[in-house]
Amino acid sequence: MKHTFLLGPSLLGVALLATAAHADTLVDHVDGLTLNAAGSVERFNGIVIDREGRVARLLHEGEARPTGLDFAADGKGAVLIPGMIDAHAHVLSVGFAALTLDLSDTTSLEQAQKKIAAYAAAHPDRAFLIGRGWNQEQWKLGRFPTAADLDAVVSDRPVWLERVDGHAGWANSKALAAAGVTAATKDPAGGRIERLPLPKTASKGAKGQPAGVLVDGAQALVSKIVPAPRPEDRDLALSTAQEIFLSRGVTAAADMGTSIDDWQAMRRAGDAGTLKMRVMAYGDGIANMALIGGPGPTPWLYEDRLRLNGVKLYLDGALGSRGASLKAPYADAATKGLPFLTETQLKNLMSRAAMDKFQIAVHAIGDAANAVMLDAVEDLALTYKGDRRWRVEHAQIVDPVDLPRFGKNGIIASMQPVHETSDRTMAEARLGPQRLAGAYAWASMLKNGAHLAFGSDAPVERADPFDGFAAAITRIDGNGEPKDGWQAQEVVTRLQALAAYTTGAAYAGFAEGRFGQLVTGQRADFVLVDTDPMKAEPQAVRRTKVLQTWVGGKLVWQAK
Repeated sequence: MKHTFLLGPSLLGVALLATAAHADTLVDHVDGLTLNAAGSVERFNGIVIDREGRVARLLHEGEARPTGLDFAADGKGAVLIPGMIDAHAHVLSVGFAALTLDLSDTTSLEQAQKKIAAYAAAHPDRAFLIGRGWNQEQWKLGRFPTAADLDAVVSDRPVWLERVDGHAGWANSKALAAAGVTAATKDPAGGRIERLPLPKTASKGAKGQPAGVLVDGAQALVSKIVPAPRPEDRDLALSTAQEIFLSRGVTAAADMGTSIDDWQAMRRAGDAGTLKMRVMAYGDGIANMALIGGPGPTPWLYEDRLRLNGVKLYLDGALGSRGASLKAPYADAATKGLPFLTETQLKNLMSRAAMDKFQIAVHAIGDAANAVMLDAVEDLALTYKGDRRWRVEHAQIVDPVDLPRFGKNGIIASMQPVHETSDRTMAEARLGPQRLAGAYAWASMLKNGAHLAFGSDAPVERADPFDGFAAAITRIDGNGEPKDGWQAQEVVTRLQALAAYTTGAAYAGFAEGRFGQLVTGQRADFVLVDTDPMKAEPQAVRRTKVLQTWVGGKLVWQAK
């Protein structure tokens, strides 16, 4: 998912709450839980943190409290859980989404138009309006929006708005004209220009005028003219993103698609001591991977707060924009989607990364894309031995015959539970009822031996692990639908969900032993919340309130 943004000069620094380092800290009177070394839940009521911000020991009922501490905090009975890890997010994009026009809460085209018009009126100084989050499925529009729909509210300057999944963009006529996108513009490889219907008098071979939406690879035709964010914009976006993640109990995230500019923003934050959360970065393609990592993955930096693990590659688009690559045509359109790479091209890119021991994460949503990725892994695993942890990002639609293949070669199934609750009706329309057996198949992944890691794909979805946790154990959305769960055979247990958001997500990023569970020697990353996710009913888990977030034994966020 690529994004470019321009922020106004008035958007200046936002500081995160930070506390001074403490030595020999005790956080007491808590209702604590963690996955222990055996993978089962261990309960405790106090945690001792050493001078390096690591867990020194857990305290249980009846155990004497240590003396001579430098600092002690009273948890007042709050539930203490390990810091949640978002195994697939776009960190700076979360910040940019919060700082620009966000349409993710709109439920109709008319509502979106009103919000766009209000935003334009509030920012008369911005020569190019940008934003994201529209979703024609949520609007129940039955079609993509058009340039004319945008022109009706903003026609005096270019507008470019990314779809919620980042796999399509919506432009007004000014933006199309500025980019030189016309009827004569050809669809680029891996992309599609949505076009207006041709008149009956059109000559044979003629192409329709651009309708206003550009899918996947075609987005670059317009996005290339969007002013790039300045370094100070990126710094603000990172600061804002950290505030959002930490406020929701997320202490670490895998950043899927890190550019060299993103990396430099993270390094600036690390140097300044303002990088509060942990980031496992995956370069946006081979070029960024090489620019950031050079001959291989970077060391862990800033007390395990930042590392470049590997590279993020794209095999296909998204289901919502009909870009996911399918084995058979979509049930609601005469297309099989948009494959971005052939298997040979994919293997060439994977080989380039694997030879220097970079970890490889590949976006694959459709069943055809997942099959290609599995074929590539089976081939490359013969050459590139050792602990590779090949990552398949999303793995949303998988042919059931391919599910057992996820249990081979140490594959990580990096999946996002809230995608299922958000996408289920759209998935039914796109695929038809006969092709849903391998859709969002979390339980099947585990049964077949895959390593499961959960995330959000934020800002595509909210960076809310508790919403995801509730979806994972029920396959029911926040409105209680469907009552018995959608494809309910794919629910996971609470223990499995907790693991996927903690130890499983850490393992997926080569971070096991560093953070992900509260055991002696690991980083003391934890969250104080008002709800026990292992006991409360699912809708209560979904409403969990984060009270405090600690990273490396320091309080970095607390509710006001």
